[in-house]
Amino acid sequence: MSMIVLETNMPTLKMVNRGKVRDIYDLGEHLLLVTSDRLSAFDVIMNEGIPKKGQVLNQISIFWFNRMADIIPNHIVATEVSDFPAETHAYRDQLEGRSMLVKKARPLPIECIVRGYVSGSGWKEYQQKGSICGITLPENLLESGRLEKPIFTPSTKAELGAHDENISFEEAVKLCGREIADQVSETSIEIYSRARDFAWEKGIIIADTKFEFGIMDDGSLLWIDEALSPDSSRFWPKASYQPGGPQPSFDKQFVRDYLETLDWNKQAPPPPLPAEIVAKTSEKYQDALLQLTGIRL
Repeated sequence: MSMIVLETNMPTLKMVNRGKVRDIYDLGEHLLLVTSDRLSAFDVIMNEGIPKKGQVLNQISIFWFNRMADIIPNHIVATEVSDFPAETHAYRDQLEGRSMLVKKARPLPIECIVRGYVSGSGWKEYQQKGSICGITLPENLLESGRLEKPIFTPSTKAELGAHDENISFEEAVKLCGREIADQVSETSIEIYSRARDFAWEKGIIIADTKFEFGIMDDGSLLWIDEALSPDSSRFWPKASYQPGGPQPSFDKQFVRDYLETLDWNKQAPPPPLPAEIVAKTSEKYQDALLQLTGIRL
């Protein structure tokens, strides 16, 4: 059984941020991104780690970053610990398979979300307004129904523990400028469309996904953070897809569904997760990796 990494502890390296899932270290010229086994649901981090989750997210991101490199440059510098700076090598046991050395960039103040299916907050908004983020959609769409063309629906970035808010494209323009907003919209839809078609052939529906982009010192756009993972996307099994309601999924939705059965107010502290829920969630993450990439952990 691989070691569960809930938090990295590398005292000789400079930690700059501990997010919901990733720990980020500043190594001078580059950043070190480490994907932990933490799981957050309803913006609360669970006490239990999910075995191999960090490795799954890291490996899936590397797979997509490499696959889409002709569309836009990404932040990867190295993905093997032996290629990282020497000062990281003492922490190989915490880094192996779950980390990447990346370029520094100034993150945009928006999350770039692409939806190919009507689900989640998009479905709720569609029911109320017939639109998502100001984009009017056809009438009589079903929950989890496929959209004829994917749509770009940006959101704000919330601080840890708060919720992102969906915004219109015009609001994204105010935050980023028209040129950048146009560029990330087109790029996001292009990456998503290609990934959706690839995943479909592998038996996975990518219903929606969230991208992050940054600006380099020379003003160019860089794809950063994570790429089309089960944490940043909704992955559904194609074999059981049936529009008209929620879908089973490959991700932490399994944990969310369990938590919904409890009398919990969705505030910290979180309730304990039973061992079988943890094991089943780990299995779902690993299934997604294997099905998409052929990589077995």
